[in-house]
Amino acid sequence: MKVIHLISGGDTGGAKTHIHYLLSGICGQLDAKLVCFTRGEFSAEAEALGIPTVILDGAFFPALGKLARMIRDGGYDLVHSHGAKGNFIARLLRGVCCVPVLATVHSDPKLDYLSRPLAGLVYGTLNARALRRADYLIGVSDAMRDLLIARGHDPNRIFSIYNGVDFTVKPENADRLSYLRALGLDADGDSVVVGIAARLDPVKDLATLIRGFALALARCPRLRLVIAGDGAELESLRALAGELGVADRLCFAGWIGDINRFFAALDINALTSLSETFPFALAEGARSRLATVSTRVGGVPKLIIDGETGFLFPPGDAGALAGRLVELGSSAQLRRRLGSAVYEKARNEFSVEATTRRQLEIYGEILKRERLKKRGERNGVVICGAYGMGNAGDDAILEAIVGAMRLIDPFMPITALSRRPRETRLQYGVGSIHMFNNLAFRRVMKKTKLYLSGGGSLIQNVTSRRSLWYYLYTITTAKRLGNAVMMYGCGIGPIADSRDESVIRHILSRDVDVITLRERHSLSELERLGVRGPELIVSADPALSLPPAPEDRVLGQLLSCGIAPGEACACFSVRSWAGFEEKADAFAQAADYAAERLGLKPVFILINREEDGYTTDGVRALMRNASAVISEPMDSALMLGVLARMKVVVSMRLHGLIFAASQGVPIVGVSYDPKVTAFLAGLGGESCIGLEALTAGELISEMAAAVRQADDGAARRRRVEKLIAAEALNRRWAEKLLGN
Repeated sequence: MKVIHLISGGDTGGAKTHIHYLLSGICGQLDAKLVCFTRGEFSAEAEALGIPTVILDGAFFPALGKLARMIRDGGYDLVHSHGAKGNFIARLLRGVCCVPVLATVHSDPKLDYLSRPLAGLVYGTLNARALRRADYLIGVSDAMRDLLIARGHDPNRIFSIYNGVDFTVKPENADRLSYLRALGLDADGDSVVVGIAARLDPVKDLATLIRGFALALARCPRLRLVIAGDGAELESLRALAGELGVADRLCFAGWIGDINRFFAALDINALTSLSETFPFALAEGARSRLATVSTRVGGVPKLIIDGETGFLFPPGDAGALAGRLVELGSSAQLRRRLGSAVYEKARNEFSVEATTRRQLEIYGEILKRERLKKRGERNGVVICGAYGMGNAGDDAILEAIVGAMRLIDPFMPITALSRRPRETRLQYGVGSIHMFNNLAFRRVMKKTKLYLSGGGSLIQNVTSRRSLWYYLYTITTAKRLGNAVMMYGCGIGPIADSRDESVIRHILSRDVDVITLRERHSLSELERLGVRGPELIVSADPALSLPPAPEDRVLGQLLSCGIAPGEACACFSVRSWAGFEEKADAFAQAADYAAERLGLKPVFILINREEDGYTTDGVRALMRNASAVISEPMDSALMLGVLARMKVVVSMRLHGLIFAASQGVPIVGVSYDPKVTAFLAGLGGESCIGLEALTAGELISEMAAAVRQADDGAARRRRVEKLIAAEALNRRWAEKLLGN
């Protein structure tokens, strides 16, 4: 494999470090060359590291021609560009050299020229257009990948990578105090030194650092601050320090040549940026075992887990920063604990070796795709379901299927059909087209290998015959356009209108290769319909495989809805259905009973935020006691985490029951549909009441019994574990159809 890297050669900071580390790592494993268009510190350091480097610093067009000949004659497989100039030149060469172009985006292009608006207008525009023409993009962090997706780039052509540092280096500073005083800092043996290494640019928001430091200094006089870096904001920051009366407790050290010695002199590493990908300063500080406090931006939370490997605070919040600095300044034990934790995490996950390995994997994936394209072979998966319609259950199915496909192949191109494709692209990081964009659907299906009719009860006509016909159409079209077809962890029925039975039987028998079913009732329904041809396997609902959100996210969500930490709650999820109005009072009485007799705060959750609000408001209006409602959208992980905190969940919505059951929470199902009854029957040991027969007395009795039986969590968990094991069959059959 031969790769040529293009960069202007005037780059500094994280981009320079990333490229030097990266090329040092990959040069021993493939034929790589670095081309710079400016001779200077960047190219000199690259040459000193043994990186094969070419300087093309002559007139633009002759240099461009020389580079084109170098790529063609050298037989390079890939052009990898960095920065505005490198990206622009790669764009010009793309059509001439017929070599795929990969561009790494090291920072938000819209923020690169905050202090130079004219340069932003020219170079920023050229860079944006060049990135549009690149064949593939790499974002330095998942957050940068998400940003590129939000700006309209194809998720299936974007990869992510994280900056890594060399952990074989052992940062040392034998004479710390002399070093700090030489920088200009008034420090003594009792000082706790906060430091930052960053260019003095608006995006780094050093003004917030100085304000936060001033607030913290009033409460912890031992603190000192050293700012390493240079830039246009130097004088304004000096003035701010003077205004706040802290100029004698901080220093501006300028650019630091030996960054390892700098970090070895600190006690606390700080970052106050408004935007970041994944800054080297955090990993470099971690290498020195520094306690870290940073803004929650970009890829930072991948390394800094609040309270575990450091502290996070909102961008621009000087008060929150001050509080964390006081905590760290007052406790050497806390600094040691967080410093050791961030060192271990960074060493394991953000080393040069990890970055190099990831980059080589990306190169391999790109060349594989290019080979498949040249041979006219298919690649990737299309997923179809009731996605982008505001239903947390259906969207959880998509998330679970995407996760399963990533386990099969982490780079697999995935496209989902959705009612809100932009939202789906952003939320799940996959390609997405509108579910009714037939031309785009057919265009994608001509290139992919597997079509997944994904989860839920898509083959039913009790709510709409039109939706049934739509899903049958997509199945038969996918098969005719050359895809293997799988119905993935789905439910079947109810088929209320018998006129559709023959067409269902015909299409499923002829055009589907495998059907995995979430419960045995659906298998019986297919057998009743006379479906013959596809493999029929009972598995489980895909959403059972999803993990809950971290504790801090869950607590934040509960607090925002007025639910105190540790407060015992009973959860209710209702939906509109024929006959529900006559049963609303039964739910209200059950919720009041939970509050008055069981000591549980009633909490209502909208599984479908667009449809469940009206019925929820109706129940709450009939109640005597106060209740909480979580109406804002929650992703699957957060909803799982919230439901895991409940003492009991009473739900009409199937996925309310599935989410709660997967977390071992006692459940009471109110069944309006055979799919609810079938799930609870498959689970075993859980209560199920038919909506038509529902009474307040029965609902209260079953809810109280479920709460009393909460201690039987181990048995409940064993039943759920069997379902989770069965759910793995979904992925195994998809993998088989993909030929992996």
